[in-house]
Amino acid sequence: MDSGQLVGIIVGVVVVLAIIAVAIYFSRKRKTVADRNRAAEMRGKAEADQLAARDHEAKAARAEADAKAAEVEAERLRMQARGTQEEAETARAGAEEQLRRADEVDPDVVTTERGDARTSDAQPQEELRRDRSDRERPAGTADAAGIREETAAEHRDTDGPHGERPRNL
Repeated sequence: MDSGQLVGIIVGVVVVLAIIAVAIYFSRKRKTVADRNRAAEMRGKAEADQLAARDHEAKAARAEADAKAAEVEAERLRMQARGTQEEAETARAGAEEQLRRADEVDPDVVTTERGDARTSDAQPQEELRRDRSDRERPAGTADAAGIREETAAEHRDTDGPHGERPRNL
């Protein structure tokens, strides 16, 4: 082998090594660019995911606020219902008091010490007391305490001169 061939082989090896080096360089450069692009895509996706997470958090906060508002509204409605119930009870008590006073004024109704209303001779079987517990109990039957109501004959014995009965027996 002469020196010309040796120089040719060395130049050939150097050219091949240069080509390999250039190929490796461009391959790495392409990989670096691809990695940068992939990283940029990943960052974009992460930002989109963060926006979606913030959106979900905002929706959750709105739902929580709506739930609290609904609780406040429910409590307000409960208070309003309690007030209305109290008004109804007051109205019922007033109506019962008015009925009690009407029974006291009515000459056909006689009240006892217990506050039960009894009828006079003119209406022996009609119950004039408007109390719920006495509504269905006919005159002449025993009450829950075992006290017997007066009969029509007993009414006649206690009637006043004009057929009136004393109010408190």
